Amino acid sequence: MPATQSNQSTATAQLSKPILRLGSKGTAVTELQKLLTARNAYYGAIDGIFNEEVEYAVILFQNWVFLKEDGIVGQLTWQSLYTGAPVNMPVLKRGMQGKAVVTLQNALALTGNFQQEANGIFGPVTEAGVKSFQRRSGLVADGIVGEKTWYGLSKFKSTLVGC
Repeated sequence: MPATQSNQSTATAQLSKPILRLGSKGTAVTELQKLLTARNAYYGAIDGIFNEEVEYAVILFQNWVFLKEDGIVGQLTWQSLYTGAPVNMPVLKRGMQGKAVVTLQNALALTGNFQQEANGIFGPVTEAGVKSFQRRSGLVADGIVGEKTWYGLSKFKSTLVGC
């Protein structure tokens, strides 16, 4: 199956996924536990019970992919679990401002590419940090934060488990 068909099939399948939270039970929770295990966020039993350990794993995974860390598995969390990547992230570049830039600056700080306090302003220091991260990650160092840069930052965050 071509990649576009596969991605479309996955996206369509995700639309029918239930919202899961602490206390949920059943086959959807079993699927969630398997996906979290595959993403190295969960190491517990695959038993179909959404307990505190599963909730912690969901929050950990949500952190890695820049989602709201609420422990509730909604559509964006399902999509990120299936793709293994951040979803619904904005393209950022110099001159932009806001919460997404704060998220970017905090992620860059974890990589060692941003040594200032996050202020939500994508200025020359943030741009330099992005370019440095992109070069080290084998990406085009254009200073624009798109899908590949967000993905690289999420993979870096997921390697910090246990640190």
